[in-house]
Amino acid sequence: MTDTNNRDIAVLGAGMHPWGKWGRNFVEYGLVAARAALADAGLNHRDVGYIAGADTIRNGYPGFVSGATFAQALGWSGAQISSSYAACASGAQAIANARAQILAGLCEVALVVGADTTPKGFFQPVGGERRDDPDWLRFHLLGATNPIYFALYARRRMALHGATLDDFAAVKVKNSRHGLNNPNARYRKEVSVEEISASAIVSDPLRLLDICATSDGGAAVVLTSMDYARRHGIADPVRISALSTVTPTFPKTVLDLPDFSTDSAVAVEPPSRTFRSAIAHAAYEEAGLGPEDLSLAEVYDLSTALELDWYEDIGLCETGAAESLLRSGATTLGGRIPVNPSGGLACFGEAIPAQAISQICELTWQLRGRAEGRQVDNARAGIAVNQGLFGHGSAIIATR
Repeated sequence: MTDTNNRDIAVLGAGMHPWGKWGRNFVEYGLVAARAALADAGLNHRDVGYIAGADTIRNGYPGFVSGATFAQALGWSGAQISSSYAACASGAQAIANARAQILAGLCEVALVVGADTTPKGFFQPVGGERRDDPDWLRFHLLGATNPIYFALYARRRMALHGATLDDFAAVKVKNSRHGLNNPNARYRKEVSVEEISASAIVSDPLRLLDICATSDGGAAVVLTSMDYARRHGIADPVRISALSTVTPTFPKTVLDLPDFSTDSAVAVEPPSRTFRSAIAHAAYEEAGLGPEDLSLAEVYDLSTALELDWYEDIGLCETGAAESLLRSGATTLGGRIPVNPSGGLACFGEAIPAQAISQICELTWQLRGRAEGRQVDNARAGIAVNQGLFGHGSAIIATR
């Protein structure tokens, strides 16, 4: 059923529900995205043998069993299902489940869906008074909401590498330009350095426009075996060539709230790679590619400062050189390695279970040459990366 000498799988369909604050049930967004992906693949939901749902923990029981929720919404068809939660890497874990089923020969067609409806304001712990929950503890004992640890990363970058507020603002300016022509983006408006500097301080040094919003949205992809794609007349589909969800290695050296108290860097020599760079390296190794082979990257820009960290973590430049890479224009459309041509989270905001899947939608459209208004020239390979808390993270490499 599958090519045993190759672990590639095909991406036959990609679909999204536009990001925004729509205030409707998350299932509606996922259903729109799933139907769009199926239509893109030229398939019916009854052709799908496996449905992998990426979970949302803020939408009640249906969010926790999203595979079944989306299967029911599409119409029960007897497909096998799974539901995955891995914080910001939830979508990648769902893709990993589907990929494993295909490569094991247990199905030929899989549908991966993620969608979310988010509350107003920044994310907060769920589940009420859970005093043994590290997420609850960091909020209540430290006051460390998510923007605070974004700011800690930013301060670290300023202290170690000389990053400036203008560098952070330049990331937002770039991504806002990229997102202008993306019909699925929530924010489609150019912003200036002056507007960013004038926006409210959320957690110094980060301003409101340095930090991504929380959003509603949905994304879906249809994955198949390479044999299935060829039998259906698609000789050269976009393919997923590597997927990494590796965990950190001892010792951890970068403060990663909320588990900073277990950091052992003060006691032993640091590892050769940070957690985020290890995720990317494992994907490069599996794909047989390196950073120099990439045409584009979709990175998890929770803040403008964090995007700069990702440049180094995925090997686009040496440690401490991200600001120079940005200033050179290399990471903008038309540059050597465009980063976040979709507009990134700066233009979308977080819809947690959908975002890793939405990145694969963007890579798919770019590699097909169909990302109208934001197309990367001659795109042949792209990477999508995410990091969640508690050791969750992902890197996916798509090729053509």
